[in-house]
Amino acid sequence: MRIWLDGALRNADSAQVSVFDHGLTVGDGVFETVKAERGTAFALTRHVDRLTRSARGLGLPDPDADEVRRACAAVLEANPLPLARMRITYTGGVSPLGSDRGDAGPTLVVAVAEETRRADTTDVITVPWVRNERSAVAGLKTTSYAENVVALAAAHRAGASEALFANTVGRLCEGTGSNVFVVLDGVLYTPPLASGCLAGITRALVVDWVGAKEADLPFEALEQAEEVFLTSTLRDVQAVRRVDGRAVAAAPGPVTAEAMRIFEARAGADLDP
Repeated sequence: MRIWLDGALRNADSAQVSVFDHGLTVGDGVFETVKAERGTAFALTRHVDRLTRSARGLGLPDPDADEVRRACAAVLEANPLPLARMRITYTGGVSPLGSDRGDAGPTLVVAVAEETRRADTTDVITVPWVRNERSAVAGLKTTSYAENVVALAAAHRAGASEALFANTVGRLCEGTGSNVFVVLDGVLYTPPLASGCLAGITRALVVDWVGAKEADLPFEALEQAEEVFLTSTLRDVQAVRRVDGRAVAAAPGPVTAEAMRIFEARAGADLDP
């Protein structure tokens, strides 16, 4: 496996990042997960733009967008895969121990791994922990993912693939690595960015292409919903079959099935929407 590290392709088993890298010591970094099929990345412009927004939110210098694109192209060419997860990681670089950043400059890593197509339906759980919509890093895709690791492990123990969070005021927010949509009285809704959720790339495309409405929703909307689905880079649109073991009436229901159809058609017609 070949990866990109700080300006060049390297063998994954010999590439080295310093143990003093701020991304390792304090989680001072941002990242993007990009889907690639047959060597072509999907929605790469949107992902690079969001990487930049996240970096600015942490006070990191803007990543070199041209280098990021070169790195992605080089990694995909060096590792031909039918379906791949490409990970772009951008950190604060070598720094002193503690929260202060050093002056060595950021670290850029692009790596890839083979993926399999997700199932059309899945089960989710809700968790007692919350997203802090007032956090300094709310809405940023940072490498500080420990709370997601804990919640996702709880989901797996329950036989589910995702865990859903409320925010601090009890409103529906997001999953550990997905956005959530619900159908209420036949209308498709998703929480607004003000809820603290990530501005998902697939979420934005579904809102645009399918016509979902952003709405401040109680967490209990999951119990009332006629349909529930998740969106993410690797899930695309995925119907939820059960929430906390409770069967959702339809999975995929008619609204979800239409969202799946529209997304597949539009994404297939434009690989960089």
